Amino acid sequence: MNLIIPMAGMGTRMRPHTLTIPKPLLAVAGKPIVQRLCEDIVNVCQEPVKEIAFIIGDFGPKVEEQLLAIAHAAGAQGKIYYQREALGTGHAVHCAAPSLSGKTIVAFADTLFRADFVLDDSQDGIIWTYRVQDPSAFGVVTTDDKGIINGFVEKPQSFVSDQAIIGIYYFRDGAMLRDELQYLLDNNITNSGEYQLTTALENMRNKGIRFVPGDVQEWMDCGNKNATVQTNQRVLEHAGAQALPQTLRMDNAIVIQPCFIGENVSLRNAIVGPYVSLGKNARIENTVISNSIVGENSSISSAVLDNTMFGNHASFEGKPAELSLGDYSQIKG
Repeated sequence: MNLIIPMAGMGTRMRPHTLTIPKPLLAVAGKPIVQRLCEDIVNVCQEPVKEIAFIIGDFGPKVEEQLLAIAHAAGAQGKIYYQREALGTGHAVHCAAPSLSGKTIVAFADTLFRADFVLDDSQDGIIWTYRVQDPSAFGVVTTDDKGIINGFVEKPQSFVSDQAIIGIYYFRDGAMLRDELQYLLDNNITNSGEYQLTTALENMRNKGIRFVPGDVQEWMDCGNKNATVQTNQRVLEHAGAQALPQTLRMDNAIVIQPCFIGENVSLRNAIVGPYVSLGKNARIENTVISNSIVGENSSISSAVLDNTMFGNHASFEGKPAELSLGDYSQIKG
């Protein structure tokens, strides 16, 4: 089994957090998003994932080393491919053409999921979906009375299906996908100027490839700050209370589980949690913080924070206040 992960996008909706770190390497509950994605996919496969191919931009050698280490930790060989131009999802996947062979999973790296099924690798193809309340914001699949996918509809304005495509696909024959993508490139078949993966899927379906949906229990998005903080909450909820590291320094502080606390964190006069992830060497003082992500080597002082995301080496210091409030007074921050 090969796993292809396109992740060359600029992550503009996550700025400023993606100015120095590619979005898939941002941490959620203490692990990079792309690492969690790899682990989740390995867990639903019936056979080992032998190769994980990352399709990236010019992210530099340190990022490439980190990605290869993630593949190694998942028991796979890592490979790096490059997408030099943003020419669509189909073009991105085709950049890993040498790895498109045999049983292949393609997974875009800005989404996490929970599923209770084991991948049925005897199927021609599987498109993983999640049932949504408002399909008009998503690409969806339609199915016939036997559960076989018979169409793809992008952002339907009238209801045709509630099965949204989450960006994870299985192909029993990766070479067939490679050939279809090559056909799009050779014949300049684009949609809005981009080579789209769904065009190749439609061509494959018309040639007799049977795609079925693989419904997941939960789809957790990491497309923007609010969604990423929410995903951090859901991951922590599923993980439950975690042991606090021995290197944690606490002085008049409370941790309300579930939380992730990295190594060498310092808490002083603080209430942390629930649903907080603190990277290693974080320092929290005179602060109440909940439902938030704080990166490595960051410090927060004199604050009350919720639904917040701090990057690495960030610093915030609030201003203590002295107040005298009379009856029926209200102050809103």
